[in-house]
Amino acid sequence: MSFAANLDAMQAALREAGLDGWLFYDHHHRDPISYRILGLPENAHVTRRWYYLIPAVGEPRKLVHRIEAGRLDTLPGTKGVYSSWQELESGLATMLRPFTKLAMQYSPRNAIMYVSMVDAGTVEFLHELGKTIVSSADLVSQFEAVLSTAAITSHFEAQAAIDSILAEGFREIGRRVRPASGAPVRTTEYDIVQWLSEAMRREGLTWENGPNVSVNENSSDSHYEPTAEGSKEIKDGDFVLIDIWGRKNRPETCYYDITWTGVVGREPSAEEQKVFSTVIAARDAAIQAVTDAYAAHRPIAGWQADDACRKVIADAGYGEWFTHRTGHNIGFEIHGSGAHLDNLETHDERLLLPHTCFSVEPGIYLPSFGVRSEIDMITSNDKAVVTGRIQTELVRI
Repeated sequence: MSFAANLDAMQAALREAGLDGWLFYDHHHRDPISYRILGLPENAHVTRRWYYLIPAVGEPRKLVHRIEAGRLDTLPGTKGVYSSWQELESGLATMLRPFTKLAMQYSPRNAIMYVSMVDAGTVEFLHELGKTIVSSADLVSQFEAVLSTAAITSHFEAQAAIDSILAEGFREIGRRVRPASGAPVRTTEYDIVQWLSEAMRREGLTWENGPNVSVNENSSDSHYEPTAEGSKEIKDGDFVLIDIWGRKNRPETCYYDITWTGVVGREPSAEEQKVFSTVIAARDAAIQAVTDAYAAHRPIAGWQADDACRKVIADAGYGEWFTHRTGHNIGFEIHGSGAHLDNLETHDERLLLPHTCFSVEPGIYLPSFGVRSEIDMITSNDKAVVTGRIQTELVRI
């Protein structure tokens, strides 16, 4: 939906939240959220500060530098211009005079750093003008993380392709490491990354970095990235983790992001099975917390889903080995701007809104191996569903 089509909804949301306005500000593209929500070109040449105010009632207002006076011309509203810093300060004071309580891409104490884009000096100056600045985190979730029908459809397109590629990827490892006849083919983590990447390209997918293939102790590094020079060989008897993500290679498509684990040529050890079962139970506890809340039409915040998941792992005695949040928002970027399932790295009070997508991916990372089980969920007005295959046992490769 275009910004112009969203303007009435934004102003209604501001009134509902008891806010006087939403102030957008940027310099040198330090706030990419502003560009996406306002529909501004993300590659525009921006060398001077600009400000755009959406009031709860009335016409939007702009303040731009004279040498970049047209920078916000695609947006509705009146325009003020400045050249000197004195003009900027007086122009901003005039533009904001009727308004007191303003949302900005700011987070008190940097608690939700994903939306903390405004510099401290700008907030200080606005305080001097008598303005109260509050976080726009919930507004950003509402107007950026909520997915269109087309974006949700694209997620399922990516899901179908990636689920199939992952299953075939595990089989490819088996064909190379444990061939039906002949000697094993020397295969590294990086080799399988290349195989997966080529398969995704054939399916018309695009992605950032990755995918990730890691064996044994490397699977305990939750952000491990194998390279051609430094990756491990995959051998019979190894423990294998594959994390794979992508979206259809066209504008405004939604990512799909999953992680599975398996063992090569053997049954899992008792410890591997115990850790895997614990991770699965924790994942399912988070899924249940979200699905129950939606079925009951009860709001649920990201931190609450994280707590439901993390308790299972802590109660099993593995709490210290679960070192990251339970999940992240997913959208046109792999880590989107909506609520994360997090009460570890942040206390994420943002709600898991209808028509949003997010991962559920608990992990336990011991020194010798790590298990993560990642699925994605999409919400509607009255339910939340897992969007792809759900791993229930370690893959036997």
